[in-house]
Amino acid sequence: MTITTVGIIGAGTMGNGIAQACAVAGINAIMVDISDAAVQKGLATVSGSLDRLVKKEKITAADKDAILGRIKTSTSYDDLKAAQLVIEAATENHALKIKILQQVDAIVTPEVIIASNTSSISITALGAATSRADKFIGMHFFNPVPMMALVEIIRGLQTSDATHDAVKALAVALGKSPITVKNNPGFVVNRILVPMINEAFFVLAEGLATPEDIDAGMKLGCNQPIGPLALADMIGLDVCLAVMDVYLAEFGDSKYRPAPLLKEMVAAGRLGRKSGHGVYQY
Repeated sequence: MTITTVGIIGAGTMGNGIAQACAVAGINAIMVDISDAAVQKGLATVSGSLDRLVKKEKITAADKDAILGRIKTSTSYDDLKAAQLVIEAATENHALKIKILQQVDAIVTPEVIIASNTSSISITALGAATSRADKFIGMHFFNPVPMMALVEIIRGLQTSDATHDAVKALAVALGKSPITVKNNPGFVVNRILVPMINEAFFVLAEGLATPEDIDAGMKLGCNQPIGPLALADMIGLDVCLAVMDVYLAEFGDSKYRPAPLLKEMVAAGRLGRKSGHGVYQY
């Protein structure tokens, strides 16, 4: 299957980033969200990102117009019928994802591949909730999507080779470097990354060092481009907590218990960059 049009459910950070990556690669994108305000906000984010590329002379103003011309916005799932692949990029909530996936499954034709951008929820379980488990797959992009080369392609137990190969080919066409992983909570990268972030909150709560020194230590000692606490603020502390809750529930191992400080900060609404205050203030 050659994928020339990709449907994207969700116009937030991940959704608009995926739309931009598709449009830059010459692939049509249909970005759908619950309101016109949401999709227009997503489109404005893409436009601003492209403006920065124009300023850096990486693309021309004409290139920007052509890229935006390949992104269609909508509030109706019916418009997804034009896509060969639909990527769900909604909030990391199991019940919400199931609801969305079943709605899409009922609308698009049987040959359409459906993917989820989930960072922790079982692809096998999500696929089983649709009528096309063999055409269901995980396609986990990383933030910020236009810049990050990695895409984790997650095979559910039922995912067919043809589905995997088509999605891997698309990832390569987007200029990404995909890795294929088995279905398991957190897959590969987040299975390692989020518990590390969680441990940084334990270290912070114990007063072993300041947030700045914790981050500096990991940057200088482990050659990480950004420290774990600053990264948590970028990801969203609520997202980090949700992922740890999934690990604890799925593995039943106390090593995945969320740090009390992480839970306290989420309860206080200190979610990171998106709220203006997390470990750091913005």
